[in-house]
Amino acid sequence: MIHPVTITTPDRPYLVGPGHPMLLLAGPCVLESGELAWDIAREMKAICSRLGISYVFKASFDKANRTSLDSFRGPGVESGIRQLGRIRHEVGVPVVSDLHERGQVELAADILDIIQIPAFLCRQTDLLVAAAKSGTAVNLKKGQFVSPWDMEHAVGKIRAAGCEQLLLTERGTSFGYNNLVVDMRSLPVMRSMGCPVIYDATHSVQLPGGAGGSSGGQREFIPTLAKAAMAAGIDGLFMEVHPDPDKALCDGPNSWPLEQVEPLLKQLLAIRTAAAGESNG
Repeated sequence: MIHPVTITTPDRPYLVGPGHPMLLLAGPCVLESGELAWDIAREMKAICSRLGISYVFKASFDKANRTSLDSFRGPGVESGIRQLGRIRHEVGVPVVSDLHERGQVELAADILDIIQIPAFLCRQTDLLVAAAKSGTAVNLKKGQFVSPWDMEHAVGKIRAAGCEQLLLTERGTSFGYNNLVVDMRSLPVMRSMGCPVIYDATHSVQLPGGAGGSSGGQREFIPTLAKAAMAAGIDGLFMEVHPDPDKALCDGPNSWPLEQVEPLLKQLLAIRTAAAGESNG
């Protein structure tokens, strides 16, 4: 049985799980500028309001795992958290960002509505326990090196620390050089752990380190994989979106164009409705 997760928002709580509206975590990979983040948050909020989707603005304040030392990382924790707080207050949307160190949790928990654990850190016990004890909902990404059934150990750490507001996110698995493969079986496997499951439609088409000093990507396959995941049964979607992905400072090759978000979401909602009707039939 999947236990619905309650996410606080500036307006009303979101319930995530079977029988509740689809959750969408979406925004630029990293906070590039205040103006860009505001524009994306406002546009995404309007789109999701029209479609009946529960929206959470996503952006990283520090990308600590960039391929190259010279890659853009973001404004840093203190400035980034302040920016996310202003977006939350002024745009009126909940916010999520990824944390990399246990020491960031206390500062971030005062602002974030969801603490995200990056895939590379899904086995970092101290970070998981600190996030679990913060009182904030946690989005735990499955590591590229972890099987879906082995995520039960990471889930166990978070639950043992007292957190039941837990989401699990699939973002692909490493099977070869510079490539990720999504095993759709992982979605029901992780759902069997009692957690709502999110599908990361954009990182799943990333080509880690595939562009030499940075990661490449195949954004043309985002709709294909997102549709497959929706048909398989998921509770939410994660997407990195940008008004001009080719000029994005991080993860542009696997970001979805902002102007194409609404048509894709409409298709995905239709598939979700059909899948839900089939499971109830």
